[in-house]
Amino acid sequence: MTRANVKASEDGRPLAGRRIVVTRARAQARSFVEALESLGAEAIEFPTIEIVPPESYEALDGAINKIAEYDWIIFTSVNGVGCFANRLAVGKKDPSALRKLRVAAIGPETAKALDSLGVAPQVVPEEFRAEAILALLRPEEMRGRKVLIPRAAEARDVLVQTLRQWGAAVDVVEAYRTTTPKNDTSGMRALLLGGKADVVTFTSSSTVKNFAALLEAKNLKQLLTATAVACIGPITQATAEEMGIRVDVVSRDYTVAGLTQAIVDYFEKAKGKG
Repeated sequence: MTRANVKASEDGRPLAGRRIVVTRARAQARSFVEALESLGAEAIEFPTIEIVPPESYEALDGAINKIAEYDWIIFTSVNGVGCFANRLAVGKKDPSALRKLRVAAIGPETAKALDSLGVAPQVVPEEFRAEAILALLRPEEMRGRKVLIPRAAEARDVLVQTLRQWGAAVDVVEAYRTTTPKNDTSGMRALLLGGKADVVTFTSSSTVKNFAALLEAKNLKQLLTATAVACIGPITQATAEEMGIRVDVVSRDYTVAGLTQAIVDYFEKAKGKG
């Protein structure tokens, strides 16, 4: 029996003995790590993203100061909600100001972050992607509306471009930046080449791209030959596949809980085949 199978048979938890690499930003990884560990896995943190402040808060603070002028505010990440909330607090403004606007959240985790502020978003798509938000909006309802989108500078532009095509006035303000942290990569490289990691997880396209950059891997396929790859949704999956990475697990529910369950299902299925 393999190391993982021996530990699983002794432990009984579905991920016992599995080593799972978490590439999410360290500030956000805790819930994912705890979920994996509660199921018996050894979670190895290798953050490929670091959330840092924008070069200037001028645009974000300016938008907050005139928040009553907007009809809509759209949050495309949990980070966007957190950074926006922090600037509200700095400016001694109450999140209740958002209740006068129509609020959209890109997914359930972002919606949960808004709920914690006492703000209930009216639009929450089931899929964690900009196109899913657009599918819940009507062009005629957005025409002439003023929309605020606080986000990272590096975000995809499909949402902004489409809303503007529909006739909305869209202000995109940088709420935070993502950078590639300085990690010691020798241990991770040895872990992967030695086949000692069972799964590498990616929770955004940026985690995939930065993973490749950190490891200076021109051939990711070779580096991940003995390791399964799990992606949180189709956008992240597409990025991985474009970079030559074989994707083994894609969660249907684009949340950490959904990804965790997808990994459990993957190993249960493999066990059944064995």
